[in-house]
Amino acid sequence: MRFLRRLPRPRTLRARLTVGLVVLLAVSCAAVGVAAVVELNGFLTRRLDEQLAQAGTRFPQSLEHDGALPDGHDGGHGDGYGDEYGDTRRTATGTFGARLLNGTVTSKGLIRSGDPAADLDVHLSAGDERRLAGVPADGRAHSVELSALDGYRVVASPGRDGDVLVVGLPLEPVEAAVHRLELVAGIVFGLALVVTGVAGVFWVRWSLQPLSRVAATATRVSELPLASGEVVLPPRVPAADPRGEVGRMATAFNRMLGHVENALTKRHASEERLRRFAADASHELRTPVASVRGHAELALLHPGPVPPEVARALERITAESARMGEMVDDLLLLARLDAGRPLERRPVDLTRLVLDAVADARAAGPGHRWTLDLPEEPVTVTGDAHRLHQVVANLLANARLHTPVGTWVTVTLATGGDAASLSVHDNGPGVPEEVRPHVFERFTRAEHRRRPDASGGGAGLGLSIVAAVVEAHGGGVVLDGGPGATAFTVRLPSG
Repeated sequence: MRFLRRLPRPRTLRARLTVGLVVLLAVSCAAVGVAAVVELNGFLTRRLDEQLAQAGTRFPQSLEHDGALPDGHDGGHGDGYGDEYGDTRRTATGTFGARLLNGTVTSKGLIRSGDPAADLDVHLSAGDERRLAGVPADGRAHSVELSALDGYRVVASPGRDGDVLVVGLPLEPVEAAVHRLELVAGIVFGLALVVTGVAGVFWVRWSLQPLSRVAATATRVSELPLASGEVVLPPRVPAADPRGEVGRMATAFNRMLGHVENALTKRHASEERLRRFAADASHELRTPVASVRGHAELALLHPGPVPPEVARALERITAESARMGEMVDDLLLLARLDAGRPLERRPVDLTRLVLDAVADARAAGPGHRWTLDLPEEPVTVTGDAHRLHQVVANLLANARLHTPVGTWVTVTLATGGDAASLSVHDNGPGVPEEVRPHVFERFTRAEHRRRPDASGGGAGLGLSIVAAVVEAHGGGVVLDGGPGATAFTVRLPSG
């Protein structure tokens, strides 16, 4: 069992079917071969027993009387002495005879050349004599193994003088025929297994072609970007016989692809409507928001006395109008990125961009401790400088707004291979576990902010803009760290 467990197992369905076919054929061939060998051995042994029955005890009787006949008698048909003294003229070559008295072999002989008088001498060992003495004198055939003669089929019968007469014929012809059948069957069955294995490989491959086409189509579908955008599914699997299992599976797979394609088309249409709505709404909101903000600022500049409550309200209107204007700009940017609007593709000095963004963040958050880790040589990437500056500014603003005063914020810029990496690391309280999977989604805001005293803040669009802009540049952004440490790492292609 352990040996069988160590054997390599076929992994593919094609290999399993082929191996199963060959194994079943091997078992069938083995069963047929064993049955044929057993039947042939039994048939030839029965024929040998019939020959022994026809031979009778003539040869051992001749040994009993030393093969001598009375004068004037030739032992032929009609001669009464032929049966009594043993007529050995028709005895087959290889016949063995022996006379036993009280379990002891008194005489023995073997006809080798067909002349009983010339070929009677045979040597028996003590073990051979014990085996002959052990043969029951019941007139039935038994198999014995004699050291000098190999296998023999013998019959023991009681004699006239209280002795036992044993006659036997060799099993060598039977064994030779059986061995020849085994050899022929082994060769024929071996060739049949090889031919069946080779033919089975092509047959199974041909039979599973529809299944292979289904797998190839499924692989192409799995490689498609199904997350967003318009998706065109590959051609359907060619129709197969629906009465078979593979044909039914191909039909069901095509039907499933049709449902998926309809769902993706409807989703894309819905996204397009939502994207157009966001773009149109953002564009239309920019003018009234700017108007509200302008009127509020104009009212604050009125030279006459303004009640404190009114002044406070106007200040709040101005602040909220500014925040709403930023939100509208962010929504409009996301809508444009979703629509695939091309960005500028110019060389950007990322080192200078990071220095300017950190200087702005230090001015906005003087209570934080800002550090820079920059390479000696300037880092240059190709992209939109304004949008990349927005990425760095959003990451720094996220660290400033969501960590307490005194937090260390480290900005690291490095190059490696064909990419540049920018990391913003802080030792604040960290991002809650329930927020981490959705941190780059739009309007994601933690119920318990990382900064206990934080209030207000953005609309949860900053990190989603980071992800969208970086993705539009062919890069990626990831969040690492845990409680007490947070690191956002951006990777951008150098070329």
